[in-house]
Amino acid sequence: MELETIAQELQIRKEQVEAALKLLEEGNTVPFIARYRKEMTQGLDEEQIRSISEKYTYQQNLKKRKEDVARLIETQGKLTEEIKQQLDTCVKLSQVEDIYRPYQQKRKTRASEAISKGLKPLSEWILKNKDHDLTKEAEKYISEQVTSVEEALQGASDIIAEMASDHLEIRQKIYDSMMHYGRIVTREKKKHDDEKKVYRMYYDFSVRADRIANHNIMAINRAEKEKVITCEISFDHQYCINYAIRKFVRHQSEACKTLIEKAVEDGCMRLAIPSIENQIRSELTERAQASSMDVFSMNLEKLLLQPPLKDKVILGFDPAFRTGCKLAVINQMGKMLEVSVIYPHEPNARVKQSKEELKRLIDTYHVEVIAIGNGTASRESERFVAQFIQEYHYDIQFTLVSEAGASVYSASELARKEYPELSVEKRSAISIARRLMDPLCELIKIDPESIGVGQYQHDLPNKKLKERLHFVVEKAVNLVGVNINTASVELLKNVSGLSAASAQSIVDYRENHGKIKNRNEIKKIPKIGAKSFEQAAGFLRIIDSDEVLDKTAIHPESYELTYKILDALKMDSSDIGSDKIKEALKSCDENKIKKDTGCDDYTWKDICDALSSPLRDYRDSFDKVLLKSDILELSDLKINEKLQGTVRNVVDFGAFVDIGLHDDGLVHISNMSKEKISHPSQIVSVGDIVDVWVKKIDEEKQKVQLTMIEPI
Repeated sequence: MELETIAQELQIRKEQVEAALKLLEEGNTVPFIARYRKEMTQGLDEEQIRSISEKYTYQQNLKKRKEDVARLIETQGKLTEEIKQQLDTCVKLSQVEDIYRPYQQKRKTRASEAISKGLKPLSEWILKNKDHDLTKEAEKYISEQVTSVEEALQGASDIIAEMASDHLEIRQKIYDSMMHYGRIVTREKKKHDDEKKVYRMYYDFSVRADRIANHNIMAINRAEKEKVITCEISFDHQYCINYAIRKFVRHQSEACKTLIEKAVEDGCMRLAIPSIENQIRSELTERAQASSMDVFSMNLEKLLLQPPLKDKVILGFDPAFRTGCKLAVINQMGKMLEVSVIYPHEPNARVKQSKEELKRLIDTYHVEVIAIGNGTASRESERFVAQFIQEYHYDIQFTLVSEAGASVYSASELARKEYPELSVEKRSAISIARRLMDPLCELIKIDPESIGVGQYQHDLPNKKLKERLHFVVEKAVNLVGVNINTASVELLKNVSGLSAASAQSIVDYRENHGKIKNRNEIKKIPKIGAKSFEQAAGFLRIIDSDEVLDKTAIHPESYELTYKILDALKMDSSDIGSDKIKEALKSCDENKIKKDTGCDDYTWKDICDALSSPLRDYRDSFDKVLLKSDILELSDLKINEKLQGTVRNVVDFGAFVDIGLHDDGLVHISNMSKEKISHPSQIVSVGDIVDVWVKKIDEEKQKVQLTMIEPI
């Protein structure tokens, strides 16, 4: 049943779920399954396999909790067929807890106190009484603990109130009324510290609870936490109270009816409604947090997979005002050639000397591209560089590079080991240059939480966020693959089947034995066992191996099959990557070769791709970085003007696009497509180069609104 539920949720077949779980249980990693076991999962990707694992764990926990609750209710002798059926239909843990609520051992409550005083029989009598005197019955319960009729009746009322609050159908009615007909309403507090009016739109805000956007939930939670607003779910209380009363009031005496009605109303207002409001707020928050993690993960993945700028001498430019701009030149291999500092900006502006030093570095090392960090003073530095290029007539381009987390890396133990003689700021300039040369290799050195491409990331559950982002990093590294002879420990430890210890062991082996010559040699490295080798080998590339397939994404387990395919094509290993083999693959009898060699469809496609383009980089399919030689000012812009920009961040309500202004322009979700879309990620990703048009210019705030829909 669990597997069918998962299959339905993910819109895949049950057999695919079974295959993925079996492979995971055997100790295979998600990247390995997604890449090298497609024939078993019928092509499931990394995200689907991760979802299967997560949902299966949830289903197992749900099943166990159902069994526990059934057992706990049975020990009280109260387990009925109806309760069993109710438990069986639960699809969420919260539904199971609602069923268990009436049977749960409560902490100290008004009802539990009344029960301890022996008033439970009185409450049961009240619910059944038709014509007897209520006061006379209550007098029977006066004791040392219960000193009056009023106290006895209050105690009985408290018990009935809790019964109403725990009643499954009543709770469901309140939940449905709140969630599907209620409204999230926020109001500004009289006193607060929102001087910049960050939360202005929530000073008087109302939206249906089941239609509230995820970013609204996160913003409301933060504003409420900072005591700027109040928030409640407004709904028809009386409708739910009347429903609850009908569940308890039957044919009792008038006095009993009056007491029951008041007790049930008290149970709803004091207990059930606040509890269910908290539950709904919690569910909405969980939904919003999950969405934020999805957005963060998606943005991080696109950032990590930005195409490298290969074979260029790059100058990293770390902007600053007072302390000067740090410059670092790196060669085509990422090796630092020289670092320097210039002061092109106030308060210590030495513009002429700064230009002379920049010219010296460019001329000395034949710099081709300048990578400018996008932090403090970035736009001023961009202007300085653009003017410099025009003044000296250099054929050089520049681009802004996200420096999120650069300071974290620069102050890290890893950076100190790489450049012990350099200051933190100079290390940061090197990191900025390398981020342009190979984003993945450089960003991998930084804790992914420090790479600010999310929304409300500081409001997300830390453990879940860490796990999710680690998955993204691992996925990106394995999609690209790594050169085992040049990869850092940071990169290697994210390879399928490897750990920090085995990654370090590879680096140590390289230092002691020189370059690793072929994939077979990997088996000799300490801490690389048979399973590790199986999981990792296909992702570890050896460019100048004596086995030509070692430089491809083909797994060693498929080498024999690959050579059979080459024979069938009348080709040999020297033809790999040539036009000749591409033509042969196009014109061959694919079905006959697959049948003769026993090759499945998925493996055939992967082997053919590798034979056609053995050194193909997964990242080559994405937009290349947008290089510029000039800048824009807000005063240069005109409404409906067409521009090209780079998507820097994607959030629930739109995307921020760098068009060269001081601040990125916002393309609201409503301005992304003529068709209605549910999320900006359907249209754009971080790093995309997009055409935009100027929609609105706010000179006072120095901001611009953009649209991706061409004006008529």
